[in-house]
Amino acid sequence: MNTTEHVTNKGNKTTRIPNKLANEKSPYLLQHQYNPVDWYPWGEEAFAKAKEENKPIFLSIGYSTCHWCHVMSRESFEDNEVAEILNKHFISIKVDKEERPDIDTVYMAICQATTGHGGWPLTILMTPDKEPFYAATYLPKNIGYGLIGLIDLLVQVHYGWIQNQDEMIETGNNITRIMKQEYEGRSDKADVTKDLCNIAVSQLKQNFDHDYGGFGNPPKFPSPHKLMFLLAYSSLEADEKSLFMVENTLINMYKGGIYDHIGYGFSRYSTDAKWLVPHFEKMLYDNALLATTYTEAYQYTKNPLYKTIATQILEYVRREMTDKEGGFYSAQDADSEGVEGKYYLFTPEDIRSVLPNDDAGFFCNYFDITKEGNFEGSSIPNRIHASQLNPDNERVARLCNYIYRYRQNRYDLHKDDKILTSWNCLMISAYAKAAIVMQNKEYADIAIRALDFINSKLIDEDKQIYVRYREGEAAFNGTLDDYAFFCHALLSVYEATFDISYLKQAIEFTDKMLLDFWDDINEGFFLTGNQAEELIYRPKESYDGAIPSGNSVAAYVLQKISYITGKTKYKEYAHKQLRFLGGQAKDYPVAYSFAGLAFLNALYPTKEIICIVCNKDDNTTTEKTVKRNPLENPELEELKEYMAANYNPNTIVLVKTQENQEEFQQIAEYVADYRAINNKTTYYICENNRCLAPVNKL
Repeated sequence: MNTTEHVTNKGNKTTRIPNKLANEKSPYLLQHQYNPVDWYPWGEEAFAKAKEENKPIFLSIGYSTCHWCHVMSRESFEDNEVAEILNKHFISIKVDKEERPDIDTVYMAICQATTGHGGWPLTILMTPDKEPFYAATYLPKNIGYGLIGLIDLLVQVHYGWIQNQDEMIETGNNITRIMKQEYEGRSDKADVTKDLCNIAVSQLKQNFDHDYGGFGNPPKFPSPHKLMFLLAYSSLEADEKSLFMVENTLINMYKGGIYDHIGYGFSRYSTDAKWLVPHFEKMLYDNALLATTYTEAYQYTKNPLYKTIATQILEYVRREMTDKEGGFYSAQDADSEGVEGKYYLFTPEDIRSVLPNDDAGFFCNYFDITKEGNFEGSSIPNRIHASQLNPDNERVARLCNYIYRYRQNRYDLHKDDKILTSWNCLMISAYAKAAIVMQNKEYADIAIRALDFINSKLIDEDKQIYVRYREGEAAFNGTLDDYAFFCHALLSVYEATFDISYLKQAIEFTDKMLLDFWDDINEGFFLTGNQAEELIYRPKESYDGAIPSGNSVAAYVLQKISYITGKTKYKEYAHKQLRFLGGQAKDYPVAYSFAGLAFLNALYPTKEIICIVCNKDDNTTTEKTVKRNPLENPELEELKEYMAANYNPNTIVLVKTQENQEEFQQIAEYVADYRAINNKTTYYICENNRCLAPVNKL
């Protein structure tokens, strides 16, 4: 039977016939396993077939919770007319961008370079040698939205391939050559200065929305690393305007519909200036970065609203996005039953079907749920109209629980349950930060459990990190993001636990990152490791998009480790990495906001606190107190309270005990010489490049 047919009728039964995606683990690829398109996963079989049959390749890249990916699938990939053209004249390949960020990065950069924009679904037409000659994003089946129709495009490319194949191949060659030169040959470097940071802040001020917070015109993205940068800058420069931009944005995002007031957590972005109408999908990385931002804002300002929001985000992740073994899932869909946002929308009748009249009226008024609605005849719960915010209102919390349970049973909501190393590490860092600021042992335990998951499921005995885990399988060589974010997470968990094993592992994997990803010629880190699959060029990302780039996080990690260890090797690499990023950022520094945190760390004075733990009775520390739970060690109580209360982005804290002093001898030799004085826990504090006399009180 022809494998391109996706259904066959036998009597009264309809049997769906899967294509070659049926054996994949990716939820996105599995969504397309019954398409009539004869999809291949990315691999040699597809490219060999294309060469053998001399056909161009149709490459489609997306992810499982992408609304427009769903639209293009319904319109085109489930359509027999489109499938017939693709199956006859092309070799079709599907790629999950979250499983293969290397492939996505290469071809997304080409799309942006050739069209001026990017996004998903990403549509690429290329030669059997993987060289692209056409790039686009979403395309309708037939001409519309000012776009060429997919059918018309495929027909034109088919005839072009027959008549002018050499021209198409030459176009692919030229695009590949230009991209290879841009990403592998670029060697711009520049010293990092305070002017670079000042310009970034000025650009943010120019783009700031004074009415509703955020930056630029709709669609508006939370961009939490911009807020983190501004928060750090505000602290170091005492810049009230930067703090205002952070707080205005955090409050207005929470008030809007981009925040899920019923079940908590943030959607990806808002389609309007007020943050009212979101693109409804929820991504793990957004919520990780926003939880960190709200936690730091609470630490800095002491505004309890930020603490509540951070706590709610973390509760959402624990409740809905955490695997039974401790890892975190990737995303939740925007669509239910093929309708965008349907899961999140309500009418007054919906509310009255759940709550008594008085409660229903109060609830609808509180969350602006009206007969007219604010989105396609229904309402997105929001607090934009509120003059005062009290998210700890007991009545609201009680009623939200009823509506939350009703919502869960009303419609299905697809969850992408693959576990991605890089995104998990962002979430681990968020829980670790919250554990410190809120002195919450449960958050520390969640972070540790997720780290244990990565160590046991996503790292092999050769210290190779893998991109994703699903249904018992870890797959795809880790990228720079996986290594850099993992090192960052390890440093974060060390700060929350003072378990030196996390610090040792952070240094170990920083060394591996330098070995496998560092560009010895032009400096900076490649996205792919030395052993990775060879693509048409080796990408090197530095721009901080929805997620901080691996290069920015690596710079931050190198800065931290250079301060912690005091070793020349890490200082030199940190300096080189900052010069590399300085060269990338000099023309538009606002686009390098997480790198900006590393810049601030290098440019402004640091504060090092070395705590020498000494039990009052015997001048020793028990194994229990240093292994994982400093919350149980009374000798660390003052240090924990200090760390919780004081926002200082340039502080390094190390804890030495009798049990770990030999390990500090290897990691940071200078720490090994510090001793307790007066038979009490002692603090050695250095700041502004000078050390103070040791003290027994902070």
